[in-house]
Amino acid sequence: MNSVDEPPPEQHVVVAGLLRRLGRALMVHRSPQRRWYPDTWDLPGGRVLDGESPRDALARELDEELGITAKVAGERFAHVQGVDFRMDIWLVDQWAGDPSNQAPLEHDALAWMTEDELSGLRLADPRLPQLLRAALDDQGTVMIGSDGESVPDA
Repeated sequence: MNSVDEPPPEQHVVVAGLLRRLGRALMVHRSPQRRWYPDTWDLPGGRVLDGESPRDALARELDEELGITAKVAGERFAHVQGVDFRMDIWLVDQWAGDPSNQAPLEHDALAWMTEDELSGLRLADPRLPQLLRAALDDQGTVMIGSDGESVPDA
C-alpha cells in the first residue's frame, strides 16, 4: 500500500496479439537495449495511444512490428495485470502477410513456439507459458492477476 505522500504507480495500458499457427504461438525477443523488459521473449504488441481503441492499437502495432494486416476481432482473450501495467491480449488467427521483424530496434528475433519451448527462456512475464497453454488449448477467456493466478473475468 502506498503512503499518502506517494502517488500510485503509473498504469501503462498495453495490448498484445497471440498469433496462432499450427499449434504454435509467435513470440518476439525484445532487444537488449530496450528500456522495459530487455533481452526477454514476449508477445508482439505495444502501448495504446491516446484516443486509440485497444483493437486499433493492436492492429497498428502488429503492422509496425511484423508487417502484417491482422484481423483483431471479438473479445479479448486474456487480461494480465501487473504492478505498473495492464495488458489486454487478443487471439489472432487471421492476418495478411508473412510475419517478419519490421522493428529491429525493438526485437532481434521472432519464433513460433509451444508452451514447452518457453521453458528455460528469459520471459518478459512469468505468466506467458500459462497464456500459451490456454490459447493453444483454446480454453476461452483468461484473466491472470499479478500473483500469476487465474481469476474470474469481471
